Amino acid sequence: MKKGIIFTFFALLFHLSLFSQGSKLPDLKKTIESILSNKKADVGVSIIDPYHKERIQINGNKLYPMLSTVKFPIALTVLNKIEKGELSLQQKLLIKKEELLEDTWSPFRKEYPDGNIEISLEEAIKWMVSYSDNNLTDILLRLIGGPEPVQQFINSKDFIIRNNEEDMHKDWESQFVNKITPNETTKLLEAFNNGKILNKKHTLWLYNAMLNNTTGTKRLKGNLPQHVKTAHRTGTSFTNKEGMTGAVNDFGIIEISGKKKFYIAVFIHDTYEKFGDAEAIIADISKAAYEYYNKK
Repeated sequence: MKKGIIFTFFALLFHLSLFSQGSKLPDLKKTIESILSNKKADVGVSIIDPYHKERIQINGNKLYPMLSTVKFPIALTVLNKIEKGELSLQQKLLIKKEELLEDTWSPFRKEYPDGNIEISLEEAIKWMVSYSDNNLTDILLRLIGGPEPVQQFINSKDFIIRNNEEDMHKDWESQFVNKITPNETTKLLEAFNNGKILNKKHTLWLYNAMLNNTTGTKRLKGNLPQHVKTAHRTGTSFTNKEGMTGAVNDFGIIEISGKKKFYIAVFIHDTYEKFGDAEAIIADISKAAYEYYNKK
């Protein structure tokens, strides 16, 4: 009788332990849902944990406007063409003055307003990925034949690219044509980091370029310790006269202790939150995930 009681007791402890382990990830989802409660925004979230067992998602399969996050798949496509021998990182590009449009985000134009300067393809990709330069993005797209080669390379129904940066600036709706789902985003990030898209050399090169991203410092990185490695790509839309911002996005790869990494994408669409408050949503979700996975 006593043996039966003891067996039942340990069996109960075992099942309680399993329940406790299995309930961890829903707890993170509840934390994220709490962060999003009462927010005036349509938000999509996808997180793949460092152990590749679970995915946290909110609106994970819904298409969201990419804005400048589209520069990541563009970079993947350009680097793939380099691997196939169609292009070279060291080949020279002449950046003409007429290509440097004024009414767009372009740190390159600010530094070289007169254009007519030669830079390497490697430098051009860095301007696109690390500084989010819209003019260099369109120059790179023209080099590879426009958005269609990017669409073909990513080859997913959950990814749409039709507009370049100049097209996205034509009117309010044009900035929302290029779309991706949060789940497709984290899937792409995981495949990239695991060397399934590019070779080891170019994977490391692009990862480092994303580590050096100068935009969106108050988003995924905003509430993390300064030493935390965060390779990310941001996207931001205009704000209309009614005070609605079409998109505030950030996705990336965040390293935790033991060099483990998790993949996270947060897309904020049609938000009436103040811009800083919208960025804080991303920062709070990133911090919650970082602290959660660091304790596992």
